[in-house]
Amino acid sequence: MRLTTIIETLFRRFLPSPFSIALLLTAMTFVLALIFTEPQTTDPYWLSLLGYWEQGIWQKDLLVFAYQMMLILVLGHMLVLSPVMNRFISAMTSGIKGTTHAVVLVSVLTMLVSFFNWGLGLIFGALMARKVGEAAQLQGRKINYPLVGAAAYVGMMIWHGGISGSAPAKVGESGHLRGLVGDEMGAFLPDYIAYTDTVFSPENIVIFIILLIGTPLLLIWIGGPGKDAIPELGVSYDKNRQGNDPSEISNIKESQKLDRDKKNSPLSFRSWINISWDESKLLAYGFGIAIILAFVYNYGATLAGGIVTPNMLNFFMLGLIFLLHGSISSILRAVDEAIYGASGILIQFPLYFGIMGVMQNSGLVVAIADYFVALSSPQTLPLLTFFSAAIVNVFIPSGGGQWAIQGPVILEAAIALKVPVEKVIMALAYGDQLTNMLQPFWALPLLGITKLKASELLPYTLWVMLLGILVFVIGLILW
Repeated sequence: MRLTTIIETLFRRFLPSPFSIALLLTAMTFVLALIFTEPQTTDPYWLSLLGYWEQGIWQKDLLVFAYQMMLILVLGHMLVLSPVMNRFISAMTSGIKGTTHAVVLVSVLTMLVSFFNWGLGLIFGALMARKVGEAAQLQGRKINYPLVGAAAYVGMMIWHGGISGSAPAKVGESGHLRGLVGDEMGAFLPDYIAYTDTVFSPENIVIFIILLIGTPLLLIWIGGPGKDAIPELGVSYDKNRQGNDPSEISNIKESQKLDRDKKNSPLSFRSWINISWDESKLLAYGFGIAIILAFVYNYGATLAGGIVTPNMLNFFMLGLIFLLHGSISSILRAVDEAIYGASGILIQFPLYFGIMGVMQNSGLVVAIADYFVALSSPQTLPLLTFFSAAIVNVFIPSGGGQWAIQGPVILEAAIALKVPVEKVIMALAYGDQLTNMLQPFWALPLLGITKLKASELLPYTLWVMLLGILVFVIGLILW
């Protein structure tokens, strides 16, 4: 499509890196706060805003949340790197012959996995896209690799309506709702909202199924002919096969030679013990089974009640990691790889926490939310919540952080206008996940794995965002 080509050209020329985007958004937030909010002290306002920014960076609750989210990403990545998952991904991608087949398979499987866990889905899709590109490169076959990469990212537009969604998970915790709005308003709210009313509600499931079918069809349509090329990726991502980069191939051969030398050389008793324990399946399986048993014992009743929290997800994935990797050495190799994928998030999270500090303490985020709420009626509140959440997500690309700031505003509005609370919660979730197709922050691990650039993905993901607007708006109207 000609419009897609124009957008792609503009993005490649002018779109900065995700880190630069975070810095530019920080500056924009300062300017908006100076214009649209009032000072609360007699100090120079710009100095107060700098103070809010610094306070946001070190806010304890956000740092805990950051660690939870990084664990979701790292543990999900480690699961995908397990031998079992690696064989599954290789089997899924081995028969792919062209762009259309690749786009359908990658997008559908990525969305299904992302519905369970956003971190797992993001890395799963990225590795699928990478293996598709490697196979095309080795076979000399032309494909639209950026389109396949975009298909691997679409899970981020359904994640918040899934099991690992921050808002549905937090409202499933006993007492969380009342803690957000205080005892007086909390008297009008339930103690918690189960997943059966949010993630597993019939309305949300229907919306998910429509996107599961419509997204790959849209990507195929906008891909068009004439954009296929042989990917140039260098060495294989799993480092078990050789690519085309001579220096990297040489490094791999040298590493393999060292491994052979180690195996053929006599070992000390201490080395034998270390290798024995690191390679012990009994140790790995034993810990895996122990963690799963502890999970069932501690969270079984909670899970049966339809409640899922970030800690529950991370604990369950930790148990699966021991079982699927089968050895400590395999787990340690996966840790090294997964930590690299989270490095961009680690350094950029504080910048967005700073933005949150400015928006929260200056009253900017409340002003945005209040503006939409003031225009609301019982019929329009979910829609305006959706659009306001989509805007806020551009500045605060963190579902949990956004819920902590915007959640109290929409809860009070829902109580005042007598709108079902679970509906506005999901409206916020839909808006938050929608503009992930515009904000490349969460694409950082995928970009590192696929070797693509944000400017190559966004021309396609913008079209997916337009589809999301249509589906979510109609869904909220009919809910």
